[in-house]
Amino acid sequence: MRERRQLHRNRVYYGGMVAFNARNSTVACVVRNFNRLGAKIELENPGLFPDQLDFTIERKGLSWLARLVWRDTNAAGLAFSPAAWASDVVPIELARKLRNSERINRQLQARIDQLASEH
Repeated sequence: MRERRQLHRNRVYYGGMVAFNARNSTVACVVRNFNRLGAKIELENPGLFPDQLDFTIERKGLSWLARLVWRDTNAAGLAFSPAAWASDVVPIELARKLRNSERINRQLQARIDQLASEH
C-alpha cells in the first residue's frame, strides 16, 4: 500500500474526544497516531458521525476542527482543517471559553425571544 501522508505520524496511545452537534454530543476515543495534519482514532460506530467534527486530546491540551477522511468498523482517519494548519492548534482553554460563550449567547438569545413574545 502506498503511503499518501505528507508528514510521518507518531504512534501514540492517548485518550481523545470527538464532538459534534455544536459540541452538544461528545464521544470518547483512543488516539493511535497523530501529527499536526491528522490522526487515526478508534471508537465505536464511526459511521454514525458527521464528516466535520471537533477533536480534542485533553492530555496534551490540543483541539482541532477535523474532517473524517475514512471510516472502518471501529476506527477512523481524521484530517485537520487547513485553518488549523496555518494557526497550528487551538489551546484547550480557549476552546472551552468559546464553547461556554456560545452557550451563554444561546441562553441570552432565548431569554430575549421569551421577553419579546410576552409583549
